[in-house]
Amino acid sequence: MSNARTATFSRRGILATGGALGLGAFLAGCGDSDSESSGSDSTASAKASGPWTFKDDRGTTVKLDKSPANIVAFTGVAAALYDYGISVKGVFGPTKTADGKADVQAGDMDISKVTVLGNVWDQFNVEKYAALAPDVLISTMFDDAGTLWYVPEASKDKIAKLAPSVGISVYDRQLTAPLERMWELAESLGADMTATKVTDAKKAFEEAATRLRAAAKAKPEIKVLAGSASQELFYVSGTNLSIDLEYFKALGVNFVEPPESAKKQGGGWFESLSWENVDKYKADIIMMDDRSSAIQPADIAEATWKKLPAVKAGQVIARSAEPILSYDKCTPLLTSLAEALEKAKKVS
Repeated sequence: MSNARTATFSRRGILATGGALGLGAFLAGCGDSDSESSGSDSTASAKASGPWTFKDDRGTTVKLDKSPANIVAFTGVAAALYDYGISVKGVFGPTKTADGKADVQAGDMDISKVTVLGNVWDQFNVEKYAALAPDVLISTMFDDAGTLWYVPEASKDKIAKLAPSVGISVYDRQLTAPLERMWELAESLGADMTATKVTDAKKAFEEAATRLRAAAKAKPEIKVLAGSASQELFYVSGTNLSIDLEYFKALGVNFVEPPESAKKQGGGWFESLSWENVDKYKADIIMMDDRSSAIQPADIAEATWKKLPAVKAGQVIARSAEPILSYDKCTPLLTSLAEALEKAKKVS
């Protein structure tokens, strides 16, 4: 990924931990006001007729004459809407890997059927965006200042003039909150939330949560560390801001928690460790960031990593630090951690 900087934070540092950095202090907010726009094409997202209104997590209410047909969204948001039967015209954010395959954040979307406006940080083709005649832009927010994720600071004003925006907060709350908000958004866009696939997915999520709670209760001594790897540093995530970790902790999972003083340089999200100090915290299970911006466990060559008890015991699992906010995609996150806890041996 790019090394573009936001204040004193590198892009790699921003992405390195659970839920990316809270960028409120580092990126200007993208404040859209109520406005109207129309699209000429009908898509699966335009089932509803008549006026469309949605109040987002900034408190901004978007009002349109009809349900938006031309939706542009951050890749992970588009992937969540896809799971509910809502199609988008364009996406921005990690969509394609270097070999042209779908990025993990694209979920089940057919990326050949969407216009990719930008695949990396600070990349957003405004001309292509305008050509899509967007009705609405939708993204997540990793701060409490209303900053739309992956909307570049340099072009945010131009982007804001072309269509209203919706922001779903994924900052300092439990996973269930943004899941419910994405459900509400999809429903407002015309998704059939009574469809068997949808209701079964929600039920499976609830069952997985029950399983994880039971696994955590059965093995309270098992310590779990949420990490992410770059060439230079190993990042240990705190649990206080990330939607997945906050939820897992509420279900009883015993996490390694760096002190607040150590997380200061990471905006409160994480502590940065040199590879020589990667053994600072004792852990029985390590959850590793599965995003394409992070080095994956199989590719970590550092000897200090390979000597960690959890690594030697094979107790390393993937973590989706930016979960796709559909019940279908979040259920495996709970199941994976529950299974790891059920099988885990105390090695620390």
